Order: sequence, then C-alpha cells, then structure tokens
Amino acid sequence: MACYPLSEQMMAFVQKTLSFNSADTSLAAMREAYSAMCRAFTPQRPAGLYVVDFELAGVRVRAYQPPLSSPPEGDPCVLYLHGGGWVVGDLDSHDFICAELASTLNTLVIAVDYRLAPEHPYPAGFHDCLSVWRALRAGPFHLDPERTLVAGDSAGGNLAAALCLALRAAGEPMPAAQVLIYPGLGGDRRLPSRSECSDAPLLSSRDVEDYHALYLGARAPCAQAMPLLADDFSGLPPALIAVAQFDPLRDDGVHYAERLTAAGVATTLYYGEGLVHGCLRGRGRVAEVDALYETLLGYLAKKLTTEL
Repeated sequence: MACYPLSEQMMAFVQKTLSFNSADTSLAAMREAYSAMCRAFTPQRPAGLYVVDFELAGVRVRAYQPPLSSPPEGDPCVLYLHGGGWVVGDLDSHDFICAELASTLNTLVIAVDYRLAPEHPYPAGFHDCLSVWRALRAGPFHLDPERTLVAGDSAGGNLAAALCLALRAAGEPMPAAQVLIYPGLGGDRRLPSRSECSDAPLLSSRDVEDYHALYLGARAPCAQAMPLLADDFSGLPPALIAVAQFDPLRDDGVHYAERLTAAGVATTLYYGEGLVHGCLRGRGRVAEVDALYETLLGYLAKKLTTEL
C-alpha cells in the first residue's frame, strides 16, 4: 500500500478492516470473516427507529421507519441494495448505513437481502431487487413515487443502475433518483483505474475479475448485468455517482457519469479523493469519509424533500 498516499485515519481503517481476513479462502470462511468485520464497524442504531424484517415478493427485506406520521402524498423511501461483490453481505452487513439514512433523513429505508452468487448467479439477485421494487409500488407502504429512490454501494450500485435500465426498458415508473456509491458497472479491464489501482487496499483488480466471474456464472456479460454495456443512457433517473480515488472500479463510475451526462441525464459525480473501496464504514473515523457522507446526505435530502 506504499503506492497509495492514504491519510493516517484511512490507513487505520484499512488495517482494522484487513485484520478480519481469514487464511481460509473457502466461500464459507470468506463470508464469516466479512460478517465479523461488518459487526465490528456497526454502531448501535439511532434511537426511535422501528426496524422489522419481513418478506416482500418472496424476498427477505428489512424496513427502517423513523417515528414520523405519514404525509398525505405518501412517505419518502430509499430502496437500499448492499454491496459485497454479489457474493457476500446481507441485511446485517449494511445495517449501519440503512439506519443512518433512515434516522438522519427521516425517511423509510428498505434493505434487500437478495440471493448471492455463486449459488445463485445472475440474474437471481437482480430479479430479487426488481421484484421488491415492483412490490413496493403496490404496498404494503404508502409511498410518494416522486420521492422514492434507489441507492447501493459496490455490487449494490450495479444492481441499482441495472434496476433503472430494466424499468426503462419495460416502460415502468422509475426511481426519482439513483445513488451509486463506488459502483461496479462492468467497465473494460483496460480502464486506467484497473492498472493504476490494481492492488489497491480492500479491493484489487483481480478481486473485481473474480467477483464478475462468480456473478455471471456461465452467462455472457450483458447490459442488465454490466450497465456500462448499455447502448442508450437517455431517459434514466437523475444520478449521484460517488467514486473512490484508490479503487480499480473508480473509472466505472466516472464513465457512467459521463455517459449519463452526455445523454441529458442530470448527474452529479463525486470524486472521493483519498477514498478506498468499501470505505463507507469509516464514518466518524475518517475525515474523507465524513465528507463523502455530507455529499450523500445532502443529495438525498434534496431528493426526498417535498418541493413547495
């Protein structure tokens, strides 16, 4: 990591994260180590949230509800899709950010426990996310469609972008915005960030290739699995795309932002200087991560607030 000029705070975060790595490279051991790491970075939930797990469209989800009465036009809502390379992660792994979004923004947050690869390769997890989105529009909550958004980090950012593409193709109502946090969007391996950040902390270019292979299984890449392969980027929801400077996936997000902008989609690109992939858990520990949250929360607040 000598090639990456990380701040002392970020280096401490990286070292703590890496301390949970296991010498056992089996899938079960990798998931166990990831879960242990996530627990170590998960704070107590803010007071006042009502949190409940249930099934929606046959998919396990978790709802985070702040203690507010619903407005006549319906509740604002963030559908959150967790990261983890489509291979690790669950409702608990990203409890930290879902609880923060619900409490800070006074909004309903729905997290999706989509099926994971390699047991369930593409399109299983994607179909779970799409099914939950469609079910949310029919109930059980009274949502304001003008303030219902989709967000996700890493593989979850991929799924969020793919969700928007699929809804557009089907002529169905789309999220009011898409928030993609250091997303993996199927960028070409010749992108500069793949070589410049090939051995970056917490995610290497080899890791990216391995996760892609596990997610795709025997299927060839397509736009629904790798959104940068899409031919048309017009008519998609407004976007906030946040990328990390020291991340092989950095240019996936940069290129997606460029293509959305060229297609006339209102797009904000946040270039996170000094950030690494997976750094969302550095909230309150790393100044650069706190700056990312300022942008993230500010963007979401504007999209979730009723326009007068």
